[in-house]
Amino acid sequence: MDDLAQKLNGNRNRYESTGEPLGIPWTFIAVTHNMESSQNFSRHLHNGDPLTARTVQVPKGRPRTGTPPFTWEESARDALLLKKLDTWTDWTVAGTLYKLEEYNGWGYRRFHPDVKSPYLWSFSNHYRSGKYVADGTWSQTAKSQQCGAALLLRRMAELGHSGFSDQAVPALDAMPAIVRYSASEPSDPEVRAAAMALQDWLSTHKGIFVKPDGWPARRTSDAFKLVTGRYLPGDPRG
Repeated sequence: MDDLAQKLNGNRNRYESTGEPLGIPWTFIAVTHNMESSQNFSRHLHNGDPLTARTVQVPKGRPRTGTPPFTWEESARDALLLKKLDTWTDWTVAGTLYKLEEYNGWGYRRFHPDVKSPYLWSFSNHYRSGKYVADGTWSQTAKSQQCGAALLLRRMAELGHSGFSDQAVPALDAMPAIVRYSASEPSDPEVRAAAMALQDWLSTHKGIFVKPDGWPARRTSDAFKLVTGRYLPGDPRG
């Protein structure tokens, strides 16, 4: 996940130049690019078909104008406009996930509601198996081998590459016990539990995403400073 997130962030300028004129966040385009074509810039954003010709898979025959081979940017713009994403304004967590699932299709929700769409939730505790192995072809036992878009968005936020504006802001008096900075991973289960409680609390603040791993190291201390104005006790930075 880290490798995928870092690579997406490395191409941020390209995603931004495509999305900004349409009012679409670069992160939405980035994770869609990962899901549809494994971040390959020689493939259509619509469905991963080669840019050397119009799309063959659904949606077929895109872009309708222009002459192949297409640039990635002109094809991506066509894909985003086809989905009317330039008219969408709710780019909260919920609004973003809604549009990502719509981009892939409502087959899971309509015909297999017991399976959360792997397009969003693969690699998480929300998904085990069940997958469309081709357009309209369902397998209950097939399992997605791609990291879901929701997880990628979360990891990008944890790494500080992006964020969402609609996180709730809790009261400071709800803060759990403060733990000491630790350069090495704690082995004491009580310390780990206390660190996870603090990390969960920190992640409820706007713009802060901390992986709840029970290790109160640099990233946790950085987040603690953003919220409280000081680093964790024991942090060598003060």
